[in-house]
Amino acid sequence: MGGRIGVRAGVALSIQALAVLLLLLLPAPGRAQEVTRTGAYPRDEMRLVLGAGFAAILERHLEAATPADLLVWGLTGMTRIDPELTLQRTAREMRLMQRNRTLLTRDLPEREEGESFAAAGGAAADRLTLFQQAGWAASSAIRNGGASGLIRETFETIFEHLDPFSRYITPEEAQAARERRTGEAGLGLRLAPGRGRTGGTVVAAISHDGPAAEAGLAVGDRVLAIDGISLRPRDADSAAGLLEGPAGSDVVLLVQRGRRRWDVTLRRVLPAGTPVGTELSDEVLTIRIPSFTAQTERQVAAALLHALSQGPLKAIVLDLRGNRGGLLSQAAAVADIFLGQGEAFRTIGRHPDASRLYITAGPDLAEGRPLVILVDGRTASSAEIVAATLADRGRASVIGTTTTGKGLVQLVLPLPDGGELLMSWSRLIMPAGWPLQGVGVLPGLCTAGGAQETARELTALRAGNRPMGAGQARIRALRHPVSTAEAEALRALCPAGPVADTDLAVARALALDPTALAAAMPR
Repeated sequence: MGGRIGVRAGVALSIQALAVLLLLLLPAPGRAQEVTRTGAYPRDEMRLVLGAGFAAILERHLEAATPADLLVWGLTGMTRIDPELTLQRTAREMRLMQRNRTLLTRDLPEREEGESFAAAGGAAADRLTLFQQAGWAASSAIRNGGASGLIRETFETIFEHLDPFSRYITPEEAQAARERRTGEAGLGLRLAPGRGRTGGTVVAAISHDGPAAEAGLAVGDRVLAIDGISLRPRDADSAAGLLEGPAGSDVVLLVQRGRRRWDVTLRRVLPAGTPVGTELSDEVLTIRIPSFTAQTERQVAAALLHALSQGPLKAIVLDLRGNRGGLLSQAAAVADIFLGQGEAFRTIGRHPDASRLYITAGPDLAEGRPLVILVDGRTASSAEIVAATLADRGRASVIGTTTTGKGLVQLVLPLPDGGELLMSWSRLIMPAGWPLQGVGVLPGLCTAGGAQETARELTALRAGNRPMGAGQARIRALRHPVSTAEAEALRALCPAGPVADTDLAVARALALDPTALAAAMPR
């Protein structure tokens, strides 16, 4: 069922091609020395980490910033660690003070015309590390927090000025996330860096019943290349992205054991178990999607086709309550199951590669059967995209409460210390042209007022009236930027909150009433 969704930016790109493109844009992680927490201030290592992060922020973050901004915001992070440190800024200079004593004064950095983002970010990082070095020498609180504390506070303070979702991920957190991503590849193995300079990338764990075990691989085998792409020493982190792929696809590993080298072809399989649940009641199929992983589209399509093969099916309910999102490509692919050709959504950002048009190719596997989507206040990100896309395209009605309103797309950028920046680089625009961020999806049947109010709204919809119609129209007319006051006013029409299991019965009733279903759709 995969491969129907497309991405266009002048020309069509597949989701897999876009993923490879993003992978090639990212710097290789984890090759710098670990930043020390004790002793003298490690300025060289700090310049590497901060310089890489600053260059990425200047070039790719959704919101524009200047090198001077990064310096000033980063210094504010240091004063949070030690409130006795204060800052004085003039039009051209920055001064770090401790009580009434000046520790350091430097000019604010400026990006010269034609200067690369790497050079501008490096200059800002160079200036900041001079101030941090002075603060380190003068403040026991700074020294006790360590270099890792300075890095974390620097990026956190910067992102507070840019958006609510970007953040710095520590090396420990990043390693755990990379291992989870590798484990999702469906190959039954995990890679890790080997020991020593020539240790390379080695197999660190094998699932006893997975494809790697069946092919005869063993813990300790060196992996020299993946699909013809050579792995450099200690390249296990970026290898995770090369291992990932859809179930049923093959990956070729060049393996070495002792002096023997050979190619091993492994076929990716679905992970054990399935996160998608189904329930059939009164010829209405409920598909529960708790998150959007690499296999979600396949599992939803399989559940739908299985139900269609078992007998009469009148309608479908997608239960997205509590779904916090996941893979953007899977949101588009799940929407594509129920749609014909057209726009799914688009992303817009400052970087050229951040602006993409996601399209659906069809056909509708449900063959036009009535579709209702159940959401709540915890429905977020990719789950909101599915609800908004299907509603905007006139394919589904939404029931529940207003959703989270997370409409920014994050890019994972590895840093030289082994940490990562999870950085917002594009904004989601729905098919009708409105931005998702801060607004969320307003349901056509609001259940926030309790059972009696929900029953009254359903009765109104059955009469062809539209209790949420005016609010839905206001949202469809929104264009970026949306004021906080306007977003809050729209969200107050159906306050975000939990949706009870009893509302599943209401969702089924809505799906089986053509008049109510049509009245609940946005226009």
